[in-house]
Amino acid sequence: MAKTKELSKDTRNKIVDMHQAGKTESAIGKQFGLKKSTVGAIIRKWKTYKTTDNLPRSGAPRKISPRRVKMITRTVSKNPGTTRGDLVNDLQRAGTKVTKPTISNTLRRQGLKSCSARRVPLLKPVHVQARLKFAREHLHDPKEDWQNVIWSGETKIQLFGKNSTRRVWRTKNAEFHPKNTIPTVKHGGGNIMLWGCFSAKGLGRLIRVKERMNGAMYREILSENLLPSARALKMKRGWVFQHDNDPKHTARATKEWLRKKHFKVPEWPSQSPDLNPIKNLWRELKVRVAQQQPQNITALEEICMEEWAKIPATVCENLVKSYRKCLTSVIANKGYITKY
Repeated sequence: MAKTKELSKDTRNKIVDMHQAGKTESAIGKQFGLKKSTVGAIIRKWKTYKTTDNLPRSGAPRKISPRRVKMITRTVSKNPGTTRGDLVNDLQRAGTKVTKPTISNTLRRQGLKSCSARRVPLLKPVHVQARLKFAREHLHDPKEDWQNVIWSGETKIQLFGKNSTRRVWRTKNAEFHPKNTIPTVKHGGGNIMLWGCFSAKGLGRLIRVKERMNGAMYREILSENLLPSARALKMKRGWVFQHDNDPKHTARATKEWLRKKHFKVPEWPSQSPDLNPIKNLWRELKVRVAQQQPQNITALEEICMEEWAKIPATVCENLVKSYRKCLTSVIANKGYITKY
């Protein structure tokens, strides 16, 4: 049966006024186009409660008591990976029989929802402290300093495949809390590996790494692509080169090569992909490539190059402008992985 529209308070008051003036329920119903029973219900309510306002409605009682709600909320807070089945069993042992949808609805009212756990680098205490130290030291650097940085990195773009996920219960803004993530470690492989760089002024070069990269290959990539990128981007004197702490990047021969080339390279905290804005540029590229649906490796490489060239310089500028927000987030999250 369709739900009828609720009468306005003004209409209900007029019905009571007409009743007090001596009108019958049938006459009042005809004037307002209402059933006699509807008019009668309003008048009876007024006689009983001396008001035409809506009264509190009890509704169906909750199947899970407030005490049990606290119990399951405490359980998922300690272990966000707890399944609905686990919670159903816990409540059943406590004498409360419920279904999985009831568990979902109850936790949702507590501000928790089931989400896929994010995969993030495995952080040890030493990594957390190094990340905090870096963020605090550079939080108040002038924005001009960040605009004079060339950010670089490598990424893997898959042609096929889907990473496995698991679900956790979390609040709206807690997706990167350590309890709600899946730690990952770096590893080789993948269908296509890319190296690229950019600055606040725009995109540098993008190349495909066709073989397993070692220190010698990495230095060759920098030799052939970094300086040309810096010239094309018209970087100011004293520009800074940023790359992460991958062993190829921190090898003694690579450090010596960078020193001889007079490149300024800042100290970089390990396990900190979120501190490098190029990660967001890679995400932008991957979204664009996925929309083209390449069917083979050759097409994948061609589309990567085409889509990279199409990314507006304003995207690069905005990524660098938001860098202080990134550092603030790291501090607010006590050194753990965050997003910006």
